[in-house]
Parts: sequence; structure tokens; C-alpha cells
Amino acid sequence: MPRVLKDIPQYHALFNPTLDALRSLGGSGTIEEIGDRVIDQIGLPEALAEEPHGESNQTEIGYRLAWARTYLKKVGLLENSEWGVWALTEDGRKADQVDPMTIKRKVRAMAPPRTREGGLQQGGDEGDPDSEMESWQDLVLSSLKAMNAEAFERLCQRLLRESGFIEVEVTARGGDGGIDGRGVLRLNGLISFTVLFQSKRWKDAVGAPVVRDFRGALMGRADKGLIITTGRFTQDAQREATRDGATPIDLIDGDLLVAKLKELKLGITTRIVEEVVVDPTWFENL
Repeated sequence: MPRVLKDIPQYHALFNPTLDALRSLGGSGTIEEIGDRVIDQIGLPEALAEEPHGESNQTEIGYRLAWARTYLKKVGLLENSEWGVWALTEDGRKADQVDPMTIKRKVRAMAPPRTREGGLQQGGDEGDPDSEMESWQDLVLSSLKAMNAEAFERLCQRLLRESGFIEVEVTARGGDGGIDGRGVLRLNGLISFTVLFQSKRWKDAVGAPVVRDFRGALMGRADKGLIITTGRFTQDAQREATRDGATPIDLIDGDLLVAKLKELKLGITTRIVEEVVVDPTWFENL
């Protein structure tokens, strides 16, 4: 394992920090809120906090925190909603400090064992963070990153229209300070905000300089800015986007973009599997 990854706590070492973070947040929080609180609590340097996880859209610490949440959920200490909010259960609120090794053993005992050929074997390690599987989110991101720039801009235009923006247009390419388009968001039919957006079909993290340059381009031209990327934003970029006294800029990273596409059913459909239950006693009682 590369030295830099060894300096990031393993997922099981994040069980207690995750519980502590949720307690400090009042018992519930978004993935981003929990992650930021854990990073602050364990004093993880920003360079390590931004270390990417392989070729994925996640940071390494974000990936390990995801597994920490999953394990804690499996043992009944956490629960989560479909909106990405995680919360302490009653058992989680009662728990003070947990033993990471005990939780690992409990979760691994729940998993169906596997053989080396992919079948079942005694003592398997289903669900271990080292055994990744490409998710539907990864497939969507791969498709987005394979699009050409013009197509991705059209997707962003469609995304904003489907989200309630009006007068959405893609501007002429080049020489416009990084501005790729504009739209108007009207609230309750009374108040309107002009929003300029920038689309970045990137694999890597978007840093603070991109946010600063974009803000400079939209000064005096819009009420808000919006940056949409297939990648992620550094902590510096997030702080710059919400800096006091500056034009606010909203950030949509790859994970949020994929979730929004799913919500709006743009290129993503969900299937409901029918479960048929037969009641033999119903026939017996005829």
C-alpha cells in the first residue's frame, strides 16, 4: 500500500469518529457534514483529505468513511434515508465507544462466504472494502466523462430546465471567462435570479482557483454562479464558493450530479421487481 494511504485511518478506525461526529451534529447529518466533522476531529491534513480513491470520484477518506457507515448500519447503530441523511439509531445514541474488531466480526459473520472461483466458502469476507464492485453511479460517471464538451453542456442545460430554470441557454464557446451558459430561476412566480453556470467534464478535483476565476467572470452579470462537474471539489474550493462578502457560487459535484439525473430520470430508470407471495391456507379454506 502506498505510504500516503497508510497515513489515512482504515475504515474500522473511523467507526468511533463517525459516531462522535453524528453526536456533535445533533444525531443526524449529511454525508458531507459527517465527513467534514470527522476530518476535523481526527486532524487529517488537507493533502490527505483530498487524496483520491483510485480512478473513482471519491476521496480515499470518503471511501473509507462510506464503509464505516455501512458497517455501523449493519450492526444497527446507524440508519439512513433515501435523501442521503444518516442518523444515530436508539442503540447508536446509547453507545459510547464501540470495539471496531467486534463490529468487523459481527458484520463479516452476516455475509455469505465465497469460494476463490466466486462461489461460497466458509469464512468469506463479503462486504470488505478491499473487494470493490462497480456501482450504477460509477457507470453513469463513466458515461458522463466520455461525453464531448458540447454534449455535456447540453446535458447541463437540460438538467437546469428540468429543475425549474427558464431561459436556459448555452453561451458561445471561448472568450467568456469560463461561462458556459445562463438561466433564470423564478421563485413562486415573483422573484427571479439570473444564474451563470460553468460545466466541467473533469476526472480530477476542481480547486479554489477555478472558483475564483469563475466568480471574477460573473461579477455584475448574475445574482449567483453554478459550477457543475463530473469530478469533485477540494475543501478550498468549497470554502471559496461560500466566502463572506463574495458572490455566492453553488457547487454540484459528480455524486450530486448523478443523484439529480436519477431523480429527474434523465438517462437513468429504476425498475420495481414484483414479489409474488402464495398463501396456501387461502386455498385450503375455500
